[in-house]
Amino acid sequence: MTEPRQPEDTQKGISRRNFMKNTGLLAGGLVGGSLFGGLLTNQLQKPGEPTDSGKEVGHLLEARTFFSNGEDFLILSAATERIFPKDDLGPGAIELGVPYFIDRQLAGEWGMNGKEYMKGPFLQTGTVDAYESQADTNQDTGPNADTQVPTPAVRYQTPMTRGDIFLEGVHALEKTAQEKFETNFPKLEPEQQDEILQMFDDGKAKMNGVASTTFFNLLLQTTIEGAYADPVYGGNRNMEGWRMKEFPGPRMSYTADIEKEDFIVMKPESLRNYQGH
Repeated sequence: MTEPRQPEDTQKGISRRNFMKNTGLLAGGLVGGSLFGGLLTNQLQKPGEPTDSGKEVGHLLEARTFFSNGEDFLILSAATERIFPKDDLGPGAIELGVPYFIDRQLAGEWGMNGKEYMKGPFLQTGTVDAYESQADTNQDTGPNADTQVPTPAVRYQTPMTRGDIFLEGVHALEKTAQEKFETNFPKLEPEQQDEILQMFDDGKAKMNGVASTTFFNLLLQTTIEGAYADPVYGGNRNMEGWRMKEFPGPRMSYTADIEKEDFIVMKPESLRNYQGH
């Protein structure tokens, strides 16, 4: 697990500045990736409504649709904030609306694995890596047989949907916090939360039906996607994630500006800006 970013470079971990420098692909890559199917048209503005994408429709976007238990949602929120914490460079996961983004994704096809083959065999035992490693079919009988590198499977091996994994994951975070520190996960000190998240990243935490690394990888993936996705999906509130990376958002055309000699600073625009056109 990459240690959560700290506001000062002198502290352990990767600073927000270096993290954002090294994840330039996120703004343009992950936004077209795994999560964003089936929910786009649900939140687009009606024709004739203002297209100021800097203002979120809070009462629509910030309502839980998957997590019925408020305590579970608080645990999720605390975990995402440690992965993407607020610092002097900008807001963290909670202020960006990442927990609500994850909640909405889990309530849709992605969370229900609606378009994926979910039959056995299921090789994951709950004590191995997220993307289950299985022995290569070409067995090495030579002197290096014991150090053979396993071949990774194409996906996590479990009958659990992503929604099931997240529910089990937040419950496991709470249980681990109680066992290790005798208090609730959201109430732990940041360093204690990091220690628990590191256990999940290393596959050392106990979970039912799935490896803890599987849950951590999904948590890490969706936290980053929620911070940088188009706000139409519920995260990246007011496009603050894009502003930190100076990403202008989707543009229909650059024809009017492509031949200009001066560097152009563009105000971020969301997909909502194009509704009604």
